[in-house]
Amino acid sequence: MTYRIREVDPEDDDIADHIRELHLLTFADSAKIPDGIDSMAWWFAYLDKTPVAFAGLQRSTHEINAGYFNRVGVLHAHRGQNLGKRLMRALEAYAFREGYDKIISDCSPDNFPSANNFIASGYFMFQPKWPWSFDNQLYWVKVL
Repeated sequence: MTYRIREVDPEDDDIADHIRELHLLTFADSAKIPDGIDSMAWWFAYLDKTPVAFAGLQRSTHEINAGYFNRVGVLHAHRGQNLGKRLMRALEAYAFREGYDKIISDCSPDNFPSANNFIASGYFMFQPKWPWSFDNQLYWVKVL
């Protein structure tokens, strides 16, 4: 199987619908769809013409000159193909071109696949001055 990673336009209604659908299929009720998806940068992993994974990045409101990974999700049937890591690399390249100094994110302590992807992609855990997420979240940073 050959997957392609592509930046997509969230202002396109079909793309916005795919973001919502992928979010629901990967996160179910465990996370709400982020506000303002049309103002974020998004990438899809496609198998043929079908999006099977997605990732979103926005300017951080928590750290100076940082991008925030808002979502990375891979449909269950396509996990194990390194799509999460490939999407992360695409967002990192974009963030670097946009002049961000670092990328930050967070995940729950029981989300082992996400934590492992962050570690394998060169992220380090950190403790922000003002935690912005749920209690006991793991916070991640990568300097670009």
